[in-house]
Amino acid sequence: MSQVFKDNIFSGKVVFVTGGAGTICRKQTETLVKLGANACIIGRRVEPTEEAAKEIAKVRENAKVIGVGGIDVRQVNQLAKAVDQCVKELGRIDFVICGAAGNFLADFNHLSANAFKSVVDIDLLGSFNTVKACFEQLRLNKGCVLFVSATLHYQGVPFQSHVGAAKAGVDALSNALAVELGPIGIRCNAIAPGAIDNTEGFNRLVTNPSNVDKYIPLQRKGSTSEIADVTAFLFSDAAKYVTGTVIPVDGGMWHLGFPMRDFYPEKLASQLRDKPKL
Repeated sequence: MSQVFKDNIFSGKVVFVTGGAGTICRKQTETLVKLGANACIIGRRVEPTEEAAKEIAKVRENAKVIGVGGIDVRQVNQLAKAVDQCVKELGRIDFVICGAAGNFLADFNHLSANAFKSVVDIDLLGSFNTVKACFEQLRLNKGCVLFVSATLHYQGVPFQSHVGAAKAGVDALSNALAVELGPIGIRCNAIAPGAIDNTEGFNRLVTNPSNVDKYIPLQRKGSTSEIADVTAFLFSDAAKYVTGTVIPVDGGMWHLGFPMRDFYPEKLASQLRDKPKL
């Protein structure tokens, strides 16, 4: 975490984070907790989620962090129960990070309808469900929502039609809610990470990490701390007039296109000759 933020600027605040045990969302949560917030992280796997919560709580003395596992963001009733637990144990919810996501490389021909739907349901429907479940707390506390998006839909990116479609929907959802919920004091923004080093998503999607830097104008991969710093800014009073905005944090990479050149077009052409997967 950078040293630009004052200690305890989020004292008394509570953040509710889906995907909070993942690499990017975990660092976002750690930063907010370090700056005074308490947190509730949500995940599908019980043990890793609870363990991550215990570790995050160590970043600040007397921090309260709870981990609620066994929650599928595609099920709004499960999220509602998690919200109830969060409010019961931590008292309130001020900030919401919609970070649960799914991704993998798949060309259109081998991407089944079910796989496409699964990603859209986790990323887009899961984001909607999260805000829906937290809405009463957000309305009560004039809270803030941050959607974790991507830059994949800014240009045509092969092998990512499912995620590109889902994240385009996330951006549209964020923009619509910013307008609709703004009159009652709720801010909604999205952050779009690029090539963030040492993350599950980066390791899964990039086959040749050493070849990536040249496709980034700043000539290096990003860090989870840099995503967390922008998160802290957007939740802070410094951004109290910022809503309905999508902020790419990618070193300018989206302007040059995601580095799928190792696959395109030769490997793609061979994939398209196979029998379609339904």
